[in-house]
Amino acid sequence: MIYFALSKGRLAEKTAKLLERCGIDVSVLQEETRKLVLETADKQFGFFLVKPADVPVYVESGVADLGVAGKDTLLEEDRDLYELLDLGFGKCKLCLAGYPARRSALTGGHLRVATKYIRTAERIFAERGEEAELIKLNGSVELAPVTGLSDVIFDVVETGATLKANGLTVLEEVITGVSARLVANKVSLKLKSAEILPLVEKMREAIG
Repeated sequence: MIYFALSKGRLAEKTAKLLERCGIDVSVLQEETRKLVLETADKQFGFFLVKPADVPVYVESGVADLGVAGKDTLLEEDRDLYELLDLGFGKCKLCLAGYPARRSALTGGHLRVATKYIRTAERIFAERGEEAELIKLNGSVELAPVTGLSDVIFDVVETGATLKANGLTVLEEVITGVSARLVANKVSLKLKSAEILPLVEKMREAIG
């Protein structure tokens, strides 16, 4: 059996549609259930439904053979995995955002940055040779500049609607081309290559 680690929500739904185009019966993923471990009727595939940040953990550990996670999550977790495919959905950008008037703060002195992507932000500012005070937040990051907690935020931007609703704007696109990726456990790719590689090829063809 090949086990997938999937994050609940849109990525799991889009992954299910992709697998369905590959001829896999994924009806188990479309049922209303509170179960976190699901299996296809033919017992060829199993699915662990986890939080987005936990997908790379399950795959790196070998509990899951394959996983689907956003490139933003993979950058932040920095796990020892094989990245096999860009699945082309869940597209977004990692941006610095804030009030338009604070654009000058990006090239100023001490910068307070609110983000849930602490490791990624640390790497980026280190590469730039710039200092920044990073403030870890787990949700509603847009609230930080509104309340004065931070000068700007470093976050994923899809449509920009939430930023606009709060009077904020993208100040700089830092990482573009962020999308969902298929990742594999390194040992699984060797031991289950006869099952995994044909599936990867089917998925590649289904993406077009």
